[in-house]
Amino acid sequence: MSVINTNVQAIAAARNLNASQEMLGRSLSRLSSGSKIVNPSDDAAGLAVSEKMDAQGRRVKAAINNVQNSISYVQTADGFMSGMTKILSRMSELAILAKDVTKNDTDVDLYSQEFHALQDQLRATIGGTSADLGGSADIGMPLGAYNGISLFGSAPVGTGLVVTIGQAVGQEMTIPSSNLRDGDMLAIIQQDATGAYTLDLTDTGAIGAITDAIQDVATERASLGASQSRLELAATTLQVEFENLSSAISRIRDVDVAEESTQFAKYNILVQSGTAMLAQANQTPKSVLSLLQQ
Repeated sequence: MSVINTNVQAIAAARNLNASQEMLGRSLSRLSSGSKIVNPSDDAAGLAVSEKMDAQGRRVKAAINNVQNSISYVQTADGFMSGMTKILSRMSELAILAKDVTKNDTDVDLYSQEFHALQDQLRATIGGTSADLGGSADIGMPLGAYNGISLFGSAPVGTGLVVTIGQAVGQEMTIPSSNLRDGDMLAIIQQDATGAYTLDLTDTGAIGAITDAIQDVATERASLGASQSRLELAATTLQVEFENLSSAISRIRDVDVAEESTQFAKYNILVQSGTAMLAQANQTPKSVLSLLQQ
């Protein structure tokens, strides 16, 4: 049917052109943003799933930071205890040297001065109140601390530090406290009310007390070593979990550039051909003129 007022072919061509332009615009947005989901309508279900995974990934990343900081805490404590072992070894050496019958009282006094200096270092590192360690003054800021947390006998003693090692509720572990303010170590650093050490270089039981203290420190180091092994395993597991979550989110959100480039070329051609066909359709009513002219 030849008509002038209504050009159905042009209307259809315009509709197809608008659809092609819309798809071309979406393809441009995907390629420019790198994301398949530019608008929620692109993939509503995928958007919801990816948002939940993204939140989970953030929690995993935070847990990784927690675990790595806890490893640093354990390594710091172990470093201090390694130094304590060297100090105690030197103290045991001094106790043996002091028993040399060829040494006079002045020589023994020099050994004793070094012995007490090493006791001072141990006491300053472990810290504690006078109720814990004796003496006349508290050691409120011990050398053995990490970010303000006392490493050797933090209050309340025995509870340890609870570390979050996963992204879900209840995924925790406890780093046992290393309490060196009692037992065998206390015998080395304890003072009486006047500030004098209860253990002296020349005491009969000095060597035995120092040996027991070395064993006490070694036991605490072994306990921390076990905690560090578990923390390192947790860190590795969390990193694998984060990697897999990132991969899953990428499959939902990230655009396949090769595939989308093909679609872009397709829509670009459709827009160009649609524009040309709309121009042709707009020329159709002109055929009616030939009838009128005759």
